[in-house]
Amino acid sequence: MENTNQPAAAKQHLTGRQWIERISFSFGNLGHSAFYGALSTYFIIYVTSGMFADLPKAIASKLIGLITGLVVIIRLAEVVIDPILGNVVDNTNTRWGKFKPWQVIGGVTSSILLVILFTGIFGLAKVNWILFAVVFVILFVALDIFYSLCDVSYWGMVPAISEDSKERGIFTALGSFTGSIGWNGLTMIVVPVTTFFTFLATGKHEQGPQGWLAFAIIIAIVAILSALAVAFGTTEKQNVIRDAAKEKTSIKDVFLGIVHNDQILWTSLAYLMYSIAYVSTNGVLYYLFKFVIGKPNEFWIAGLVATIIGFCTAPLYPIFNKFIPRKMLFTIGQVSMILSYILLITARTNLIMVVIGLILFNFTFAQLVTVLTLTDSIEYGQLKNGNRNEAVTLTIRPMIDKISGALSNGIVGSIALVAGMTGSATAKDMTSTNIHTFELFAFYAPLACAVLALLIFTFKVKITEKMHAEIVDELQAKLAKGDIAVAPEDATPVATDEATTILAPADGELEALTAIPDELNGFPGKGFAIKPSGNQLFAPFDGTVKFTFSTRHALGIISDSGVEMIIHVGIDTVNLRGEGFVTHYEDGQKIKANDLLMTFDPERIHQANLDDTVVVFFTQPARVQNMTAFTSGQVKHGQPVTDVTLTAK
Repeated sequence: MENTNQPAAAKQHLTGRQWIERISFSFGNLGHSAFYGALSTYFIIYVTSGMFADLPKAIASKLIGLITGLVVIIRLAEVVIDPILGNVVDNTNTRWGKFKPWQVIGGVTSSILLVILFTGIFGLAKVNWILFAVVFVILFVALDIFYSLCDVSYWGMVPAISEDSKERGIFTALGSFTGSIGWNGLTMIVVPVTTFFTFLATGKHEQGPQGWLAFAIIIAIVAILSALAVAFGTTEKQNVIRDAAKEKTSIKDVFLGIVHNDQILWTSLAYLMYSIAYVSTNGVLYYLFKFVIGKPNEFWIAGLVATIIGFCTAPLYPIFNKFIPRKMLFTIGQVSMILSYILLITARTNLIMVVIGLILFNFTFAQLVTVLTLTDSIEYGQLKNGNRNEAVTLTIRPMIDKISGALSNGIVGSIALVAGMTGSATAKDMTSTNIHTFELFAFYAPLACAVLALLIFTFKVKITEKMHAEIVDELQAKLAKGDIAVAPEDATPVATDEATTILAPADGELEALTAIPDELNGFPGKGFAIKPSGNQLFAPFDGTVKFTFSTRHALGIISDSGVEMIIHVGIDTVNLRGEGFVTHYEDGQKIKANDLLMTFDPERIHQANLDDTVVVFFTQPARVQNMTAFTSGQVKHGQPVTDVTLTAK
């Protein structure tokens, strides 16, 4: 991290290298998401329709059931394995960095294994189906591990690419954008690709094993090129302090974090219900077009609809959220999903009504609302239990995605079996019983999950934007009074005669806490305030950043001598929900006095009719044995304000 005394730089044009880095990183998730889609959705379709096409139906059905069950078990086990793999990546140390090697190793290896699986393991089931099952487990586990290593390293390298949180947000948005193209693009190409290459090999206009193999080879090539683009097109910055020891999150930590925070619990449960419905329905749409509507060649429409709606909903969310509370946005999304199921159930063979249903199905803000609600539950948990559980909280949504993905594999395979939608069956072979069975598991069951998600979120999730602002205010008051410590488990409770010098973290007018407006009721505790004349925040001593409030307007830090402090930019700025604040550090990072910590937008704060006063207070006032007096007046960041000595707890 660089020390700087300069004002915030004017907006600069991106260099050629920066353009290459952004394009390379975003292209990485194009192949990555396409690979995940092929593995989580279309592999099961291949298993039910093409892998055992040359075997007797009875044996084929047994193998389909076996493979489906094994996939579910293996993918659920992945939830437990992921923290271990994350630890492996985090402890990698090579001249190319810690993340890029796993992009190449994970991306190339998993792609090769994917192709092998789509060969039907070279027809081994025809020779010995027991040996086939054993080899399948080995290959699928290996594929899942190497894919996960690629996945963990891809998103894990965002902080390594840039130390600026705004820049990180851009990289994340670009990755999500191309990921949507990769995922939904499969839906548009799968039928044309599999049909075309089957025709080239056999002369038949159908989706045969040859077409599925060609499909897998194309996805594997794209995935490898994407991984190589990330490896060679991005740079892991070495000027950021990224090697500070960080507590590893285990699966046990995740579940304990859920149990100890009821808002995480209910939010997670609501999202799980939504995710099971969303992922499983996406998995069975192909069967809807092929076996119910009888138009498999029109399946690309589902991908086109999902892509267009996905492009619209993400940009619209922040606009809508300025006027509509996120809880209401979640409700709108879930009601839209429920209506879509009603249309899909009643429309059946009416393609136009099915398309309308797909539009409603994809118009949901559930994932965005869930991420934000889980993030806000960090402060809720800290207020309630005294623990922030940041790493735990941010691990929950990916864990739920993996669980719902595993369950989706089982649901799709089971539907194909019980509804007779396997092998060479077509829409003409479907009876009313087959269709009813399909609808029961493909639409009625997910509909129940969607309704449960809505009910749980409506009646059990209490955290709203207003409640979170109140929580933050109450939490700050408790911290200022010393009722809660920044990090009591890490602080060293020792007394010292040596004073810690507190430097001014900003330029402006130095004031006592008593000068703060009445909105904070004569702010309790010990500290000082600065009416800023600039827009930058600097470290007041050598120490460690302990945490950042989810709304980025305040951070907790601790000096090397044990002085715990919160720096709060503005009064009631929690209501800006992070707008106008850019952090230049990572939580848990070591800092030096005068390091740039944050830039903020005074104009944005004033537009909201809020005060931009920087409030600095100690979170263990009882331990502050002596705090030297200071004189109000103009101050520059880096100038000494006061000296503090501590007493033992």
